[in-house]
Amino acid sequence: MSWLADPFAYAFFLRALIACLVIGAMCGAISVFVVLRRMSYIGHGLAHSVLGGVAVAVALGYSTYLGATVATLASALLIDRISRRRGLHADAAIGIVTTALFAVGIVVVSRLENQRVNTESLLFGDVLGVTSADIWLGLGVAVGFATIMFAFYKPLVFVAFDAEVARVHGVRAGVMEALFNLLTAAVVIVSVRVLGILLVAAAVVIPAALARLVTRSFGLMLAIATSVGLVSGVLGLYASYYVNVPSGATIVLVGTLLFGLVFAASALLARTRVRGARERAAHPVAPPAPETYPYRN
Repeated sequence: MSWLADPFAYAFFLRALIACLVIGAMCGAISVFVVLRRMSYIGHGLAHSVLGGVAVAVALGYSTYLGATVATLASALLIDRISRRRGLHADAAIGIVTTALFAVGIVVVSRLENQRVNTESLLFGDVLGVTSADIWLGLGVAVGFATIMFAFYKPLVFVAFDAEVARVHGVRAGVMEALFNLLTAAVVIVSVRVLGILLVAAAVVIPAALARLVTRSFGLMLAIATSVGLVSGVLGLYASYYVNVPSGATIVLVGTLLFGLVFAASALLARTRVRGARERAAHPVAPPAPETYPYRN
């Protein structure tokens, strides 16, 4: 079992492990709402907004986290506002807003001379470069995330299934949709450091997709997806350490592998059930003969 303990000889590994646990759990939980609302593109889109915010912040001399936060939260609010227009859906709003901010980031980065933006870290993540400040930020977001989920669990679930019906029953669906977008933005901001812009989308889709194959219960889906996020983060981090490959990509690949295994198992189980049903239909079992009793005088 020394292979479990050996990586902890390096201080960066403990910080990376905490970050993977926190981010994996949040990505897994938010993925259930993302998948059920058919907004799988939102994680990818909001992550692209980060580049624009970071580039502008560097150019103006501000904190990169401040730039990422402002850009991502602004994107979430603009997506919510545009998607309310008749004839426009959330996917169109995501494509318009986030692609524009990504383009702003590319233009600003190309014009920076003395300052540089670490685009490789932004695009692919750098979990081994996680600092104590990154961990505290992630824990703060996790506490806020858990608090909001606990306080607004039922209306968020109701809106996730059917926003129109939720409105009829008195739920402030517009507020819940905006809150969901802001929650997703917060999760994306802290996840980009570990997973990178290009990989966040998978982290907020795969866990819920796997859970959907196993159950139709929302509560159980939430538990399974959160667990998948945690397991993917831990296994992916260990695998990247020993194989010496990028951690963000390894975490996503582990999640994809888990999804593939569950998908194959569920498909095999479905075929087995269908085959059994056909065999029973082709060879029906005759009902047992009724028992007879001798007449008694």
